[in-house]
Amino acid sequence: MTQDLDTIIEKLNGELVSAYKNDTALFKKMTAIQRNSGLIYDERPTCPFLRPHLISRKSYNEIARAAETIAEAAERLTYAALEDPQLLDRFDLSDDEARLVRIDPGYRNICNSSRLDTFINGSEFKFLEYNAETPAGVGDQPELENVLEVIPLIKAFLGSHRHWRPQPQKKLLKSLFTSYREFGGRKQKPNIAIIDWEGVPTEAEFHILSDYFESMGFPTLIIDPSEVEYDGEKLHAGSFQIDILYKRVLIHEFLERCGGGHPLVEAYTDGNLCMCNSFRAKIPHKKTSFAILTDEAYAVLFTAGQLEIIRKHIPWTRKLEETKTKFDGREIDLLRFIRADRERFLLKPNDDYGGTGIVFGWESSEAEWESAIENSLADSFIVQERAPISQEVFPVFDSEASLTELLVDFDPFLFQNKVEGGLVRLSSSSLVNVTQGGGQTALIVMEDFQEKN
Repeated sequence: MTQDLDTIIEKLNGELVSAYKNDTALFKKMTAIQRNSGLIYDERPTCPFLRPHLISRKSYNEIARAAETIAEAAERLTYAALEDPQLLDRFDLSDDEARLVRIDPGYRNICNSSRLDTFINGSEFKFLEYNAETPAGVGDQPELENVLEVIPLIKAFLGSHRHWRPQPQKKLLKSLFTSYREFGGRKQKPNIAIIDWEGVPTEAEFHILSDYFESMGFPTLIIDPSEVEYDGEKLHAGSFQIDILYKRVLIHEFLERCGGGHPLVEAYTDGNLCMCNSFRAKIPHKKTSFAILTDEAYAVLFTAGQLEIIRKHIPWTRKLEETKTKFDGREIDLLRFIRADRERFLLKPNDDYGGTGIVFGWESSEAEWESAIENSLADSFIVQERAPISQEVFPVFDSEASLTELLVDFDPFLFQNKVEGGLVRLSSSSLVNVTQGGGQTALIVMEDFQEKN
């Protein structure tokens, strides 16, 4: 008989705090594991939680189906923009970006790996933005499981209930290899280079992925963009020939610092580099993509099924500009409308990350909101309707364990538009982001439970 998951979680929360309230030895052990695996941010453990995020199979499947539909619509939008200069202009690409997105990467899928950041509110959920370029967190799931499995009650709980654990790192490798084959690569075990700036906060994840790739027989190297050379046929890092470049460096930062004449760009332009994700991922990655997906003026670009999911699961979004548009079917003056109802909206930079530059209307005074609008009009921003998010009680440890209400988002990972697991982030503030002080935990899908409606 199917049981109520909310009731089971409430019981588990109480048992965890009761059993480990002052177990500082356990807290130190969990922190040490995180330090050894790199799950530390600003000297704090990113998982100060005593349980994973538990979600029913039914809810997981519903979110996964919707996410896959949105990813397919975003890919459809990307190819439409590549054929329509006016549509492409809406994304505010830089000159270098606009040139590079037109180059065929040698494989079909726009995104080998991507992530949809998602707020859940009871049985409802909304996708807030599409991290189509270089999603972080893919390698964290097994390490977070290792942290939580030292808790005897969690080990016993999972041992007595049917559950499923996602393995996004496996899907990532399969996706990279599939694109390599489509690109024309013939090696049975091609060399993989993971590229990003040396010393970035996510560097520990690169080592997790590198260890996994190596364990599967794929020689792997973690490199900085300054380390690569191009000989006219292949990209190299010293004596290491790069067959697959797993690009984690952000495109706009890379181009700002290295320019369009970098060896990576030359090899890619010549068709001699299998890079995942390609430069084309910049199109759906721009937050303007959601402004186009949700605008009735562009409905002809999408299927009826995609439009249904878009309407249900993406908040109303528009590019911030002086214009008339529609909201709930009625015509509005965009700027006048959002000025009059600031508690309903937020502003986001078209291309930034980690919560940088976001302004919440409901946390702003009238003067602050007006100033934010004026400043954002001078740049490239979108305005988005506020999405509700549920709070969930989690057992949290510091000097002692206690129950805390937190905002929780579950951000599904996609590999060639198919979902496998996701990033689970928790925070006490509106910005549910690890770089802004939030945390993360493992995802476990429960097979014999359902959530309340």
